[in-house]
Amino acid sequence: MVRYLLFFICLLGFQKNHAQQFTRKDSLRGGFSSERTCYDVQRYDLNITINPEEKSIKGYNDITFKTLKSTQKIQVDLFENMKVDNILFEGKPLEYKREFDAVFITFPKPLTVDGIDKTIRFYYSGNPEIAKYPPWDGGFVFKTDSQGKPWIGVAVQGTGASLWYPVKDSQSDEPDFGATIKVAVPDGLMNVSNGRFKGSENLKNGYTRWDWEVKSPINNYDITVNIANYAHIHDTHNGLDLDYYVLPENEERAKKHFEEVKPMLDCFEAKFGKYPFAEDGYKLVETSYLGMEHQSAVAYGNKYRKGYMGTDTSGTGIGMLFDYITIHESGHEWFGNSITSKDIADMWIHEGFTTYSESVFIECVYGYEKAMEYINGQKNRVSNRSAIIGKYGVNHKGSNDMYYKGALLLNTLRHIINDDQKWWKILLKYSETYRHKIIDTETVITFFNTETGQNLTPIFEQYLKYKNIPELEVVFKKKEVKFRWLTDVSDFKMPVILKQDNKEIRLEATNEWKTQSFKNDNAVTFDDYRFLIKIKYD
Repeated sequence: MVRYLLFFICLLGFQKNHAQQFTRKDSLRGGFSSERTCYDVQRYDLNITINPEEKSIKGYNDITFKTLKSTQKIQVDLFENMKVDNILFEGKPLEYKREFDAVFITFPKPLTVDGIDKTIRFYYSGNPEIAKYPPWDGGFVFKTDSQGKPWIGVAVQGTGASLWYPVKDSQSDEPDFGATIKVAVPDGLMNVSNGRFKGSENLKNGYTRWDWEVKSPINNYDITVNIANYAHIHDTHNGLDLDYYVLPENEERAKKHFEEVKPMLDCFEAKFGKYPFAEDGYKLVETSYLGMEHQSAVAYGNKYRKGYMGTDTSGTGIGMLFDYITIHESGHEWFGNSITSKDIADMWIHEGFTTYSESVFIECVYGYEKAMEYINGQKNRVSNRSAIIGKYGVNHKGSNDMYYKGALLLNTLRHIINDDQKWWKILLKYSETYRHKIIDTETVITFFNTETGQNLTPIFEQYLKYKNIPELEVVFKKKEVKFRWLTDVSDFKMPVILKQDNKEIRLEATNEWKTQSFKNDNAVTFDDYRFLIKIKYD
């Protein structure tokens, strides 16, 4: 997801510090109740009509699932402002009870673990919440283009996909066999959703339905609609279909601007493995809001500018060499869309790796030194006000340091390993091992420990579970220096690099004092360029 503006960073920081109490509603939304874990979603089949004038949705979602344990009740989620019209199973209506945004559905008799797919048809309608500051707060976006025609989108990461359709609204369960998204819109408009276009049908009632199909597993919040009078640009790269849907007045500009996609794909495929959703294609879809990583239909709203809304997040100037939204949101295809965190408390798995992918792209195109300059520039964006990891089971994200600090943690790990060939091999294996999988922080730590042969657990825990970064305490004496790490975790070990007379000495530092002697009194410095650390000189 795109980064929060400064206003929202401050606002959310205030909320975290002053409203850290969780409710039954939070547990229903973020928890793993038996009514959720008793079934495994196989696919979603949405069939809806969107009325731009009324700002309304009406239709149904077929939810196909397998029973994992015998149950007579399941939880499906839909925001309480949306109306449940009817829920059918085997053609007969089911009883249900609503509690906040949860809908508890009761079957006539217990569902058994028989390996057979079961499908409920969930009819619903209503006016979904409208985002005030998309994509930083979730909701629908009803705008018009320069010709006054409707231009509609949706962005609901964090807020929840159940804002606009009935779904098991948890990152812990993706539909194993994808989804179909059929959306009827007024004649003369087009809807673009995830996956492949399967055709359109004029419904003879002033509406045309546009049908899309996703064959890969997909995050609930990634399922999207984009409604406008779009022009379509088609291209290919190394056998991958590239499709761009843009406003007609931007068609020629987009053709040139989106050429950046090809070197990006070459870089990311070399470093992270093949594009994870080739069977669904790759799309950029122009939106009135800034952007969002909607799988195989990435929302693009950076107005064909370099940088992030025309600025450089690193403050180095290097961020103006590429379009941040194209690179960052596409990086999410590997990290967030392909590799997904089970709980949003672990969203650094999405955002830290994806923010790091920005510097990876720079390194591919402009070299190591430029990449290091860029990622070091991002240190000024790290707040260290609260932990990166949030509270589990209550729909709670951690600090927005998950972006920059998460990326700088990975850059630190690279230089702890101190072997670039090994580093890129590990990163590639990580991406391929957990392709289309749902994981947690412990899985990430175990993987890196195994692949490096090192115990990196204290390092991960310090950066992720505590607000403070490691602080190196340094005391100089004549021809020697004493140093140790000050950390929240115990048994912390991480290398330090000392520089004297244009030479480097790499030493292992711990929480205990260590001493290094030198042959002369020439100045000694510690490297904080390849690591995210503080240095405290006594």
